[in-house]
Amino acid sequence: MPATLPDRCGTFTIGGHAITRLGLGTAQISASGVWSHPKDATEAGQVLREAVDLGVNLIDIAESSGPFDYEELIVRALSPFPEDLLLMIKGGLLRSPDGRWEPVPRPSFLRKQIETRLWYLKLDRVPLFQLHGFNPHAPIADQLGLLTDLQSEGKIGLIGLAEVTLPELEEARKYAEIATVQAAYNLIDRAAEPLLNYAEAANIAFVPWLPLATGTLASEDGPLAEMARRREVSPAQLALAWLLNRSPAILPTPGTLSIQHLTDNVSAVDIPLTAHEIDDLDRLAAGA
Repeated sequence: MPATLPDRCGTFTIGGHAITRLGLGTAQISASGVWSHPKDATEAGQVLREAVDLGVNLIDIAESSGPFDYEELIVRALSPFPEDLLLMIKGGLLRSPDGRWEPVPRPSFLRKQIETRLWYLKLDRVPLFQLHGFNPHAPIADQLGLLTDLQSEGKIGLIGLAEVTLPELEEARKYAEIATVQAAYNLIDRAAEPLLNYAEAANIAFVPWLPLATGTLASEDGPLAEMARRREVSPAQLALAWLLNRSPAILPTPGTLSIQHLTDNVSAVDIPLTAHEIDDLDRLAAGA
C-alpha cells in the first residue's frame, strides 16, 4: 500500500491535531493574489478537493486576499469539512480606499471581522485564527485579550500570529497560548531565522510566507535552475524540499492555480537532500 502524504513528509501537532507538514495557501487562486476574485472558481474548487484527497489538512486563508471569496469557495468545495482539516484564517487588517492595509483600530472591529468570517464559512468556530500583526497603538495584552475572550466564547479554537517580531511573540505568550507563527521565509530570505529557531524550540508551528520568494525560486532561469536540472526536479520542488528539510516545525503552504502544480508541490516531499546539496543551496542563496 503506497505511503500517505503524512507518512512521506511527517506531521506537526497543532492543538492536538496531527497536521501534514505540506499545506495549501489560497492567495494564488485569485486573479492578482490580493483583494480580487478567483481567476477560475471551478478549477480552484478542484485544487482544494484534490489537495484534501492527497492528504493536505492545513489550508491557509488570508483576509487580505479576499474579500470573502475564499470562504465561499471553500464551503462549496469542501463542506462538510473533514474532521482533520485545519482552516487557518488570517485577519486583523483593514484596507483603505487607496489600497493600503492598516491594523484594525479597535478590538470591536476585530471581533466583527471574525464573526463575519464565521458567517461566510458557515461555522460556529474558526479552527485557527492568525492575527495579522499587532496594532502599534494598543497594548498587546488587550489585543490578545480579545482573542482569548473569543476562545472562551467558543468562536476561536487556536490562536496564531503573523508578521510579528520575536519580542512581540515572546510577550504574546504571556497572555495566550500561541499555536502558529507566520513570517516571510525561504531559501534566499532568512531574516526570520531567529523567529523560526524560537518557534521550533517552543513547539510552535512556523508557517513560511512566500516559500518560493514570489516565484523567484520557482523560475526556470532562477538560482535553483541548474541544480534542479541535475536532480531532474523543478526549482519549486527543490525550494520546498529545502524548507521541509530545514526544520520539523516548518509547514509550507504554497499556493497554486492548477492541479498539476499542486501535484508537483506534493512531490517535493519525496526529494531527499544530502548535506553537500544543502551546502550548495546555501551558497546559491548567498549569491542570489
